[in-house]
Amino acid sequence: MSSKKSTPTQAFLSENKKSLNPITEEQQYVHDVYEKIAQHFSSTRYKPWPVVEEFFKELEIGSIGIDVGCGNGKYLDVNRNIYIIGADRSSNLIEISASRGFESLICDALKLPYRNECFDFVTSIAVIHHFTTPERRITAIKELFRIAKPGSKVLIYVWAMEQTESRRKFDENHQDVFVPWVIPADKNEKREEIVYKRYYHLFKKGELDELVLNTGLAKIIRSDYNKDNWYVIAIKK
Repeated sequence: MSSKKSTPTQAFLSENKKSLNPITEEQQYVHDVYEKIAQHFSSTRYKPWPVVEEFFKELEIGSIGIDVGCGNGKYLDVNRNIYIIGADRSSNLIEISASRGFESLICDALKLPYRNECFDFVTSIAVIHHFTTPERRITAIKELFRIAKPGSKVLIYVWAMEQTESRRKFDENHQDVFVPWVIPADKNEKREEIVYKRYYHLFKKGELDELVLNTGLAKIIRSDYNKDNWYVIAIKK
């Protein structure tokens, strides 16, 4: 945590990460950060992305699925004709999701507490990019397909290296970076601006597709760019 004065634009001009133990790095620069910023983060997460909303609304009535990395639960009531369980590593975000009346569970995306082939659909929106090694990213993706029924759809979103809709600019030679989350100063609370560093692996075009196909568990039916993210919709074999 830092109280150093900064602006989102300046901070996003990139700070390359140093190599740490994967578990330690994710704990320090992902899990701990989201616990601290949960309330502020949640206040910025309220409008569904169009592709994700479309995915949920096209599902068969009565489908039961899970959003792995649900955050504050903003997608869990997009379609009232299906039932979506929320799962997230952050206890503070799950508390927010549960307070909104959603079934929400704290769990690790690398070892989901659900039996094989139990969901009609699975989503993972802006989660996989927080894992620090290719092995951990593919393990997390395999977990998504493990809990999906054969023939069911899985939607995965990850941050793109090629970002065209925001002010963020990254060095294409450095895919592993720290990205700041800025909590503005508050004169009423006598609080200075606070900047937290979050770890991201920035995906290049085709990289997510390759990971999905390398699981051997699915076929891709749609792959595209949206909202500064690459996404894949795949069918579980």
